[in-house]
Amino acid sequence: MCLVITTFAAVITTAVWYFKMPQSEYLLGRLALMYWGAALMWCVDGFFCVAEGESFLDLSMNDALLGVVVVLCGVLAWIAMVLFKDPKKVLLKR
Repeated sequence: MCLVITTFAAVITTAVWYFKMPQSEYLLGRLALMYWGAALMWCVDGFFCVAEGESFLDLSMNDALLGVVVVLCGVLAWIAMVLFKDPKKVLLKR
């Protein structure tokens, strides 16, 4: 389930970046890359699960919660990057 959640977040973030803000100072491209990296990681994990005789997707509630936590951690890392870059120079005025 974490593969589905992170892939969905990656597709949504990529679509917003591509159609709305390709040259934005808000670093949406980096957020999309973080989510695509997480989706790739879960995909590799799924291949190893299949090699061990398990199912590709784990549809348990714990796995869904893990996917949500990964998406939230990506958002928090993205917010930290945007605040560090300070695109509107709000923090430098103080």
